[in-house]
Amino acid sequence: MLRAGGIGPPWGLSMQTTLSNAQVLAHLGVELADYERLLGNMYDAALDTRRLNEALQQLRGLFGACYVTLILRVLDEPFLSPMMVAGDVEPGEGGVNHYAYCEKSTLFDRLPVDQVFTIEDLMSDREWASSSFYLLYCQPYSCYHMLGVDISMPDGGTLRLRINRPREQPRFGAVERALCAMLVAHLRRALHMHTLLDRSVSLGSLYSQTINRLAVATIVLDENGHVLQLNPVARAILDSNDGLKLVGGRLEATYPSDNRELARLVRNAFLRSRPGDKVEQGAEAMSVSRPSGQVNLGVVVELIPSQELVEGKGKPTVVVYVRDAVGKSLVSNGVTAQLYNLTPAETALALELANGLSLEEASERLNIRRNTARAHLRSIFSKTGVRRQTELVRIMLNSVVALGAPGQLAQPSAPACMG
Repeated sequence: MLRAGGIGPPWGLSMQTTLSNAQVLAHLGVELADYERLLGNMYDAALDTRRLNEALQQLRGLFGACYVTLILRVLDEPFLSPMMVAGDVEPGEGGVNHYAYCEKSTLFDRLPVDQVFTIEDLMSDREWASSSFYLLYCQPYSCYHMLGVDISMPDGGTLRLRINRPREQPRFGAVERALCAMLVAHLRRALHMHTLLDRSVSLGSLYSQTINRLAVATIVLDENGHVLQLNPVARAILDSNDGLKLVGGRLEATYPSDNRELARLVRNAFLRSRPGDKVEQGAEAMSVSRPSGQVNLGVVVELIPSQELVEGKGKPTVVVYVRDAVGKSLVSNGVTAQLYNLTPAETALALELANGLSLEEASERLNIRRNTARAHLRSIFSKTGVRRQTELVRIMLNSVVALGAPGQLAQPSAPACMG
């Protein structure tokens, strides 16, 4: 059971109705299958935002509305909030349009959250028709009647749902209020799920970028040893065909003894996903020889933990981490300069030294005199607080310089105008 149709204080709306969900749908002639399809689109929007477009179009049909608007995040100026509008904003356009919403009116400020309202609850018809909000944002689009609700979110934010009809259409009644009230909890939950998933994806992307900057190759394998995913660092190592390679989509080591050991580590990792198998937990490591004679590749194999709740549906995977000791880290010039207050020339020299070059080799790479390189090095020592080149390399490799996005140092720009 639910109570709908009344906002309560401060407007004191007297008309209220108590109906079951089934009665609400029956009064409006809404089939249960259509209602369930609407809810399905709302929840599926957590994974595919296009389904939210479909849900807004369904709402438009259910309420006989000209427009259905969802403001996804209400913020104070000067920030803009994403807004989705289902309806013919432009003649014949149809579909769902996306806009930036900026709060310009106090007409709908500080409304009680999670309570359905109509314009009649807020003001008289005369006040509404003469308001600047109506004249600027509603009248040009033939919107007069409004049914709405401000939806509180678990993170403290607020969503705004607005459903509009032209003046010649009937006002929104008690049963339509009830239908809107039925949807509040579902919209809140569905869009909160979308927020959590979006945050998780964003964090995963940031972690992946950080792994790349640290020059760590990541290769995801299935139970058959086939590569499912790899990052750019891994692609470069495999393309070099120096120790590790792809053969028929499978990860293999160049030498048979290394390949057997790699297969054993991968097999053991998958055994850890099977209950009852007595396999030592944790990651395992090995060293992979390289035909080029360079320092061996370091390899760590680890099971990717899964929290599958549906028995038999989730398939385990493992990740293979590879580190090339002679490879270069994709460190950030800007972060290095900011961290140690280095000049651009000093930053360039420090990064070359961190990548394993001697002072003489670095000066040749940078096309500077050795005496100039020595002067830069003395200044770097003073700013970083070290006394030897080996200490400089150590603090560079163990600092946060690899965590910033790689890029060039910002150069001072000339003022756009004078006076």
